[in-house]
Amino acid sequence: MTLAVLCLAACKGPQTQDPEDASKLAYSPETNEVEVITLRRTSFPMQLVANGKLSAAQRSSLYFRESGQIVDLPVQNGAPVARGAVIARLDDAEQRLALESARIDLERTRLEYLDVLAGLGWAVSDSASVPADVKDLAGIRSGYSNARNAYARAQRALEGTVLRAPFSGRVADLKLKRWDRTGSEPLCTLIADGTYDVTFSALESEYGFLARGQRVRVSPFGGERSFSGQIRQINPTVDRNGQIAVTATIPGAAGLLDGMNVKVTVDKDLPAQLVVPKSAVVIRDGLEVLFRHRNGKAEWVYVHTLNANSESFSVTANTDRGATLSEGDEIIVSGNLNLADGSTVIVKKQ
Repeated sequence: MTLAVLCLAACKGPQTQDPEDASKLAYSPETNEVEVITLRRTSFPMQLVANGKLSAAQRSSLYFRESGQIVDLPVQNGAPVARGAVIARLDDAEQRLALESARIDLERTRLEYLDVLAGLGWAVSDSASVPADVKDLAGIRSGYSNARNAYARAQRALEGTVLRAPFSGRVADLKLKRWDRTGSEPLCTLIADGTYDVTFSALESEYGFLARGQRVRVSPFGGERSFSGQIRQINPTVDRNGQIAVTATIPGAAGLLDGMNVKVTVDKDLPAQLVVPKSAVVIRDGLEVLFRHRNGKAEWVYVHTLNANSESFSVTANTDRGATLSEGDEIIVSGNLNLADGSTVIVKKQ
């Protein structure tokens, strides 16, 4: 009888173990101190992160209309200037002489103009009633019309020796100095640094995520401060790299620089999501798992992460694994790295 029992035991061979149970038992059930949150459905701030480049929303290269020698340069790079402020002045001696000559010629031809009108039978005192075609004829015969144009050009040439700021901003790219001569290159660039445009690229698969007026945040690399703005335009074409050009406007961005490289974050709220911190989700055997706290025990729950941002996941239960997840569940968010299904846990007091 004893021999028969031994033979029967030998025939059964080693018992096989369910792979899922084996993976759960691979983590020793120790008592762990954990932190938990109560799972709620809430809006999930979806994020698209890209690199972008800033450019001033208003910038202008400033040229002199006239070439000449700089005699006054009251600004320098980085200097703030108000609209209409003088940026630089050229030597205007030649322009002043030309204006005076034009004024003298204008006065001479005006007298000749009146003589022509008198010769055509119109009294000087009654010039207001002279027909327009008669005035044109008198202006041409006397040279008065050409003299008026010459005087206006001389005035404009004199005004062109003074370079003024067309809007308020800061001076940039100033390379010339006082007594240098101007050429065909711009004297400087004026940048209105209160508002910036940021240009960045998005993948064509992300096109549906973007919309005009959508909120964005930009932050300089290596800096902690961020600035908010809105998407202003989306180029409706895809380039050869499969990307779409997007431009957003960032108002009130004092402290940023034209041409600066920045990190761009585009936010979009997805409603009614189950949201957990990233620390709540761990990987077990290549699958995403979180732990639910119930009656002092950690329960293993398979999940799918639907969306991610810099801090959180939106999740749903992996029903293919028989998992369930509901509002009101207590989810372990720290102390979960060495947990196994059924581990005894102690919740930290807040």
